[in-house]
Amino acid sequence: MEEIRENKMGTTPMFRLILSMSVPAMFSMLVQALYNIVDSIFVSRLGVNALAAVSLAFPIQTLMIAVAVGTGVGINSLISRRLGEKKIEEADSAATHGLFLGVFSWVPFLLFGLFFCRMYMAAFSSTAEVINMGVDYLSIVCTLCVGCMVEVMVEKTLQATGNMIYPMLFQLSGAITNIILDPIFIFGYFGVPAMGVAGAAIATVIGQFVSLIFSMIILFTKSHQVRIQLKGFRFNGKTIRDIYAVGLPSIVMQAIGSVMNMGLNGILATFSDTAVAVLGAYYKLQSFVFMPVFGLNQGVMPILGYNYGARKRHRFTTAMKIGAIIALIIMALGMVLFWVMPSQLLDIFKEAGQQSADAELLRIGVPALRIISLCFTPAALGIIFSTAFQATGMGIRSLIISLLRQLILILPVAYLLSLTGEVTNVWYSFPIAEAVSLVVSILLYIGLYRKHIRTIEEPENVNK
Repeated sequence: MEEIRENKMGTTPMFRLILSMSVPAMFSMLVQALYNIVDSIFVSRLGVNALAAVSLAFPIQTLMIAVAVGTGVGINSLISRRLGEKKIEEADSAATHGLFLGVFSWVPFLLFGLFFCRMYMAAFSSTAEVINMGVDYLSIVCTLCVGCMVEVMVEKTLQATGNMIYPMLFQLSGAITNIILDPIFIFGYFGVPAMGVAGAAIATVIGQFVSLIFSMIILFTKSHQVRIQLKGFRFNGKTIRDIYAVGLPSIVMQAIGSVMNMGLNGILATFSDTAVAVLGAYYKLQSFVFMPVFGLNQGVMPILGYNYGARKRHRFTTAMKIGAIIALIIMALGMVLFWVMPSQLLDIFKEAGQQSADAELLRIGVPALRIISLCFTPAALGIIFSTAFQATGMGIRSLIISLLRQLILILPVAYLLSLTGEVTNVWYSFPIAEAVSLVVSILLYIGLYRKHIRTIEEPENVNK
């Protein structure tokens, strides 16, 4: 008979529970955002071409994270639902599958890093220096991303049980390592040769392996509410299907962001390499706004999944309301920041001694930050609705929203606006796509609530 293990996600007062589970994740995501932007700050000191090269590499890194996090989301959703249903052995099996799926997820990127980096870079730039720098960077981060892939699976497994502290520490260890090593490998300090953008890639990979080693130590030496059973392990078709029922739409949903980025790079490249660099700078800056909301998402999703599985309607809807309010506050503050001080934000990407390049970066970038930030508040609600869809095992609904936001709407709108000949007009595609997608998100959530949430019969003596 399976052991029934109590879980705080079904009993702790909701606001306190969300804070306890989300704040560590939000903090670690902010640190992630910090080391992402530190990469670009250091690289920008090598010139606009270096920043453009890293910006062009960014969609592939986004795709890499999409595969890792998407698979992890599927594992997180399945584990939290099975724990809520008290099916402990099935939760343990899902956790064990996650480690192996992390390794398999690495293989396509290994092949890309070995054989296709130059082809990719040449498709988006004709500048030899940009291409060569991009190839140096991508070949390293792709071929050695196994550390990132497996570590994310451990993160999502522990988060599904309500443990947010160790995942935060895993990310912190990698981020701090990366931040320390970036200037050493990029510019060459303490006897290390200066390696430029390749040095930034090496620092990133080392940070990922530090996180992996730390996560493995914790996973196998500490007690958790799920157990990894490597001995006699065999893949279970039903478990894999259950993982990817949520995980595959999540992968596609996040991978669409990579496709969007590539498409926007292609559109902006018709204006200038500086326009591409501005988009890259925006994505680094907006991570300080979006990453805390994604951290909130990491804390809220297992709560929603657990209480959905445990048939606790009131706790589910309360978590949705509180999560939406917090997300809106974060995004509104971000929008104000982008409107009030866009030039100061872009100043950190200036290239020393290159006044003409700096002036062009500000000319294109200041209106870009202000216009794009109009999408922040509708995006806040969209993220929370997508979290609810994923937590309830209905990842297709999240996929629909992402297709609208990042493919069906934004790229055609951006292309049409680019035909005006004004790069500033292209930025309006962001708020247009987000506003339309929010309307569809609301309609889909209403359908979810009426069919699956409202009909839940509360168990007696529910702790609200």
